[in-house]
Amino acid sequence: MRKYRVGILGATGTVGQRFVQLLENHPQFEITALAASDRSTGKPYAEACAWKLAGEMPEYVKNITVQPIEPPLDCDLVFSSLPSNVARETEDIFARAGYPVISNSSSYRMDEDVPLLIPEINADHLGLIEIQKRKRGFDKGFIVTNPNCAVISFAPPLAALHRSYGIESVFVTTLQAISGAGYPGVSAFDIIDNVMPYIAGEEPKVETEAQKIIGEFNGESIEKADFTVSAQCFRVNVLDGHTASVRVKLKQISTLEDVMGAMQNFPSLRLHSSPAKFIEVCEEPSRPQPRLDREAGNGMTITVGRLFPDNIFDYRFVSLSHNTVRGAAGSAVLNAELLIDKRII
Repeated sequence: MRKYRVGILGATGTVGQRFVQLLENHPQFEITALAASDRSTGKPYAEACAWKLAGEMPEYVKNITVQPIEPPLDCDLVFSSLPSNVARETEDIFARAGYPVISNSSSYRMDEDVPLLIPEINADHLGLIEIQKRKRGFDKGFIVTNPNCAVISFAPPLAALHRSYGIESVFVTTLQAISGAGYPGVSAFDIIDNVMPYIAGEEPKVETEAQKIIGEFNGESIEKADFTVSAQCFRVNVLDGHTASVRVKLKQISTLEDVMGAMQNFPSLRLHSSPAKFIEVCEEPSRPQPRLDREAGNGMTITVGRLFPDNIFDYRFVSLSHNTVRGAAGSAVLNAELLIDKRII
């Protein structure tokens, strides 16, 4: 099996570190370039990076010299974990230089010619890549994104329901982990003994991204799904794992058993990072819980519970995902595996 050479943009940040961790011993990828801000360039990764994840920094990256975030890099593709204020310009530069850019940034997610991917749901949206190349004048390079880390927690069960019964409207309340704010993130004085009812810029993303993800590719563009989402987003005192409380109104009548089956039987893929179960439905009344369920499927499974008929909408449920694995670096790695599987890279 061929190994593709990988560069990581923003390699010293917490999502960049998660890329490093997930790519250790990956059968399809080897890290050959690490890029970060000026204060880190020229240093060995072990010196430039203050490792924040559980476990030790992998030995294989410690002596890689950190480079500036600019082409050329010695790699076949790049994973981007850049902050949104620099990602848009930088990712465009790399795409124009011929690099496939698999991005965790929000900068291009809602651009009409950029795939916003959850591979199990909308792999056909990769058809936008040729349109993107033609429109933007790219040669070999292109940009693919993964969703907001909160959206990934509830978009999969919505996709399962929309395919089977159609959705009219959704009300979602997200309870988002501290790690979603990056490092150092939220002050302990703000989050301990507290719930923060505002995350800057989050609710518009949560209210719009799902429609693009679940929408249909018509050969030229994405026809967004025709349901509405109303969202409230909260930061809570949890380290990892975003929880979503969801209420959904369906277009067709369905039984509770059918709704549960639509979620539980939604197929996973057979890519390296794919979990055995894409959506796991728990019947225990106290699940899902971040501490107990965020590592399901090596952090790549969406866990659903508390699924019941609702007194105002049709059904309600709680869903959970690991926000820095399935909601960030893990999604990007899975997207790259899909691109290889489809022979796009």
